[in-house]
Amino acid sequence: MLSIKNISFSYQETKVLSGVSLSLEKGNHLSVMGESGSGKSTLLKAIYGLLHLDSGEIFWENQKILGPNFNLVPGEKYMKYVAQDFDLMPFTSVAENIAEHLSAFEMDTHADRIEELLKVIEMVDFANVKVKNLSGGQKQRVALARALAQEPEILLLDEPFSSIDQFKKNQLRHNLFPYLKEKGITVLNATHDPEDVLSFADSILVLKNGEMLAYNTIAQLYQKPKEKYVASLFGQVNELPISLLKEYSEVDASILVYPHELEISKDSGFEVYVVNNHFKGSHYLVEAVAENGQSVLFKNLHALKIHARAYLNVSLQLVNKRLLPK
Repeated sequence: MLSIKNISFSYQETKVLSGVSLSLEKGNHLSVMGESGSGKSTLLKAIYGLLHLDSGEIFWENQKILGPNFNLVPGEKYMKYVAQDFDLMPFTSVAENIAEHLSAFEMDTHADRIEELLKVIEMVDFANVKVKNLSGGQKQRVALARALAQEPEILLLDEPFSSIDQFKKNQLRHNLFPYLKEKGITVLNATHDPEDVLSFADSILVLKNGEMLAYNTIAQLYQKPKEKYVASLFGQVNELPISLLKEYSEVDASILVYPHELEISKDSGFEVYVVNNHFKGSHYLVEAVAENGQSVLFKNLHALKIHARAYLNVSLQLVNKRLLPK
């Protein structure tokens, strides 16, 4: 188990992490989410032992993780940290970059292991290409393969797909994360992309200004977010005054509703006026304005006429789950 106990860290006088605590079972996948500057990367660096904490402790299976004040070379051997700067050897080949991190005592297995990892990152045809001739996205994939060379117990990923194009990114997720789960590797993935999370992570830690805003399973945080900041990490979300609904016209509160949860009705619900349609492939994201001037986004199979009137309903069950009192 990875155990983080009330850690805090500051850069000079600026507090970057404050009172972060969590525990993660071996082989589980935790996504660390939050906007830029929320402390995601700093948390990974602290876990890896690159930072000397102001306070708190970090343990892996009862072994305390020590920072740079105690280790001449920071970083624990059973962990791998994939940063956003890749740190590859540019004048050697892709295969040589991976081989550098394999054990010198297992030379006879190197070829098979390199091929296995190249298949995971879908770069078999680039084995002999020098890293300096690769694109940014390809370099990021090589950095992932290199980190996996000796199957670490913990893998720390800092925006692992940020330089990879969307087409390759989707396939790589489906290759990499099930592979890590199969190998029993504990994963902490710092990301702002919900596509990295929804199908793969076991739990989510949400950071805001260095503090823990939420920590729970994906289903719990998606269905019952504590505030709009948490819900917005999963995509676009509406925060609507509940008084828009006739049944709650006297209630001073708001409700969080994802666009797909608003249902069009012929003659019931609250009234909106269409101002734009955004084509999303399988549907349109319709932008509208409610009578009180509130902006509203909802999904529809077809585009609606600009300035057309529509009625939107919110289910009673959703109201009970998502009501945010003032």
